[in-house]
Amino acid sequence: MRFRTKHKHMIDFLFPVALFFVFALSALTVILLAAKIYQSTTEHSSFNYTSRTCLSYIAEKIHQNDVGGTVSIGTFDGCDALVLEQAHGEDTYYTYIYVHENELKELFIKEGAEVTAADGKTVLKVEDFSMESLSDNLMQFHCVDENNQESSSVLCIRSH
Repeated sequence: MRFRTKHKHMIDFLFPVALFFVFALSALTVILLAAKIYQSTTEHSSFNYTSRTCLSYIAEKIHQNDVGGTVSIGTFDGCDALVLEQAHGEDTYYTYIYVHENELKELFIKEGAEVTAADGKTVLKVEDFSMESLSDNLMQFHCVDENNQESSSVLCIRSH
C-alpha cells in the first residue's frame, strides 16, 4: 500500500495571504473615506448652526406673538431690538430680542422696569445681526455668525 503525500505548493500559501491583504486594504479604504465624509458633514453642519438657528429662533418668537400688532422693531438701551408686546391682565410686558456685545439676547420685562441691555439672557453668540422693517407687515433679518456664515430671512407679520 502506497501512501500519497500531498505536496504543498507556494501558491497554496500565497493566495490566502494575498486575499487577506486585499480585504484589509479595501476595509481600510472604506473606513478612511467614511471618516472624511463624516468630518466634512459635521463641519458643514456646525458652520450653519448659529446663523440659521438665530433666524429660526426669531421666526418662532414672532409666530408665537403675532397677535394684534404686538410685533415691532424698536430700540432698547441703545440697541436695535425686536419688540414683542404682551398683555397679562392689566399689566403689559415686553420681550426684547437684540444684540449686545456680539451676543443675541432676550429680555422679558414688565412695562416700566429699570433694566439695561446687559441684563438680557444670552441666546447665541453672533458676529453681526441686523433687522429692518420692509413694510407694515414684512421684516427682514440678517445674521452673521462667528464663522462669518451669513443667513437672511424675510418674515410676514400676519396680525398687521
